[in-house]
Amino acid sequence: MASSLVLFDDRKARDWEPFALTRPSGELRFGASKLVERAERLFGLECIGYVASDHLKGFWEADARPVLDLDDLPDDRDLIFWCSRAVADLDGDLPVPEEATAFVIDGQVAGLRVAKGTRPDASFLEDLELDSTETRRVDVAGRILERVWDLMLETPEQMIRDLAPASNSSAGALPQGAYSIGNHNLMLGVGVDIEPGTVFDLRGGPIQLADGVQVKAGTRLAGPAAIGERSRLLGGSFESVSAGPYSYLHGEVAETVILGYTNKAHDGFLGHAYLGKWVNLGAMTTNSDLKNNYRPVRVWTPSGVTDTGHNKVGCFLGDHVKTGIGMLLNTGTVVGAGANLYGSVMPPSYVEPFSWGQGDDLTEYRMAEFVDTARAAMARRGVDLDERGQRFLETCWRKGRGG
Repeated sequence: MASSLVLFDDRKARDWEPFALTRPSGELRFGASKLVERAERLFGLECIGYVASDHLKGFWEADARPVLDLDDLPDDRDLIFWCSRAVADLDGDLPVPEEATAFVIDGQVAGLRVAKGTRPDASFLEDLELDSTETRRVDVAGRILERVWDLMLETPEQMIRDLAPASNSSAGALPQGAYSIGNHNLMLGVGVDIEPGTVFDLRGGPIQLADGVQVKAGTRLAGPAAIGERSRLLGGSFESVSAGPYSYLHGEVAETVILGYTNKAHDGFLGHAYLGKWVNLGAMTTNSDLKNNYRPVRVWTPSGVTDTGHNKVGCFLGDHVKTGIGMLLNTGTVVGAGANLYGSVMPPSYVEPFSWGQGDDLTEYRMAEFVDTARAAMARRGVDLDERGQRFLETCWRKGRGG
């Protein structure tokens, strides 16, 4: 019987700020791909949409799935509901029974197949609680991500798993003057342009460069790493980086995830960080990812400041964040979507969405000015902010500013 895949954000995923304000969690990157892409490969199905926070129902990106009401989902087929936080070890070929089924990861129900015309209870979609003990259960090897920093901290290991199955390596076919070290695979997409004077360090893990990536002289890229299409490595040291398309990177970047369409084209350090889309970092923007006393880093969350239990945690920058030249970000800083920061004074450890200013002197970034800046930034990458996209950003602005 035909079935369709739906990803849903449970209560914990809806707290994955600063990203949950502007996108469903399935659109976040983990390892070498987005969470939704992992689920699609697992079930061999294309995701038809997300069930997420109400304010995201206008979410739209050209390559993304829509956010839908439960009532909008089709009634003529079975539906598989899969938690966006769930990461299976399998990358396809999961046997799916024809009848109603609960998919279980390490004792926790992570997904449900329901008969056509029916929907899971709210208790499942919100808290992964399943009342019925009669539903058939299928165990799935994997894990369920708990905190937003797991997306960053566990990505290097996940990239090794994601890229290990590749059987063809281009390490022996590099252009003259480009070098590789180590035995892991180097995978090059179509039209990759590598200048002389570059080094690919394959000792720690494989490296994948997608179609159209440019690697400029003076670049050292250490695996594991996955660089999205049309991205540019403009010189510097890069280690354990997972970057989506159109990421322009320079300087020093380590153990960092970037969703894409981000500009860090100048010197500065970015470490143990997670960046949304359309981020622009001014020259010499630098974050700390280790406290001077080596103690675990505490991070703001919607439920309060939380001890991560890790001593290497950098910053979390939401979609459309902009920083001026010389910006310094303290260990564990969270910057809400659309914030525009400048000046020589370090901002607080939590910056509200759509803030404008320097240090603690932050005011509201007026909606019209934010939208104009977003439109200009997107146009620089050939993306048009149409009326639908503008309405969505305006909805996020009102939500973020308490409107």
